[in-house]
Amino acid sequence: MKKILLFLCLVTIVLNVASQDYVITNYGVGSDSTKLNTHAIQKIIDKAEANGGGTIVIPKGIFLTGALFFKPKTRLKLSEGAMLKGSDDISNYPLIPSRMEGRSQYYYAALINAYHVDSFSITGPGTIDGNGLHFWEYFWAYRDSMRKIGKSATNLEVHRPRLLFIWGCNNVTIQNVKLHNSGFWTTHLYQCNNVLIENCDIRSPYKPVPAPSTDGVDIDVCKKVTIRNCYISVNDDAVCIKGGKGPDAHKRAENGVVEDILVENCNFGESHGTLTLGSECIHARNIILRNCKMDNNTPILRLKMRPDTYQVFENITIENITGRCGTIISMAPWKQFFDMGGSTEKPFATVRNITFSNIKVECKKFGDMEGNPADIVSNIVFKDINVVAVDPTLKSKYAEIKLEKVIVNGAPLFSIK
Repeated sequence: MKKILLFLCLVTIVLNVASQDYVITNYGVGSDSTKLNTHAIQKIIDKAEANGGGTIVIPKGIFLTGALFFKPKTRLKLSEGAMLKGSDDISNYPLIPSRMEGRSQYYYAALINAYHVDSFSITGPGTIDGNGLHFWEYFWAYRDSMRKIGKSATNLEVHRPRLLFIWGCNNVTIQNVKLHNSGFWTTHLYQCNNVLIENCDIRSPYKPVPAPSTDGVDIDVCKKVTIRNCYISVNDDAVCIKGGKGPDAHKRAENGVVEDILVENCNFGESHGTLTLGSECIHARNIILRNCKMDNNTPILRLKMRPDTYQVFENITIENITGRCGTIISMAPWKQFFDMGGSTEKPFATVRNITFSNIKVECKKFGDMEGNPADIVSNIVFKDINVVAVDPTLKSKYAEIKLEKVIVNGAPLFSIK
């Protein structure tokens, strides 16, 4: 009995330590919203880790910071009225080993970073604001300056931080939090398993200054990710499936499959694509988008077919979708930054087992499906579809497309152009 009691006491002590709250204003962080608090907040995170773990609590107020690095058994909570506001000086985001645009490389840290922090969580109802205006303005100015001399600008040439970068973490929760105005991608998950993003408001503006490449959620070599009851509107892809790019990407250990992804009960404002696969994706499977409402001019499903990358997109279900969108499906070659790297490979894509069902939307066009010449496309099903479209055509060169109870502008759609 004594041993059991001792064990229970030890468990209680461990749980109490792990659940301890560290309210940052109790540890020397002031309320001056113009003062940079990076080092002070990082010291609190480090202290929590040293004490066995705990929750870093941001109280009501605006707290300016650069990159923060969360450690094992630490978490982040933003109270009502709390805002972590990102510095708009890139020098406050160190250049470190990272993952960007489908490749492992040095890049600038995000505002919030977690590396191998299992059971990491970010909870609200407060806000993480990337304060990205300076970075956006710089991007557009740089791009325009390159155009004037006949050159193009890549995303990585203009140094900008992501809002969240979560790498190699299991059992992650991002819940009831506002993720706004990122300088670059908003939420980047890499090599993570069992992730829940729930009741979050994720947005960046289209005007007056567009926020370039501020993807809502980038899912990169991850398994079992659920995005539920969220609002997403960003100036790039809303939910983007990644995993690697290049002619040898499928052979490289740092790349891999994205699978078992569920997006449900979400509202989608403007973006470049509600669910997008392909710009940096070698294998995506078992992807579900369901029970969602569109209010945008973008594709529900966008497939970017890279001619320099072997790609497999399979077992994708889009169901119970309402509202207003650009197209049901957009599938087209994606040649941005095409690079064979001297390889003699001849990459192609395999797209199979995609089902659209119970779709009732107003749209600009039903859809386009045309990949690269060697791509193989099979078993694409449109079932119980009712759309009002400015352009009612479904354009496709592929034979294995099935239409079952598809109504466009009040009339059955029997053929594909």
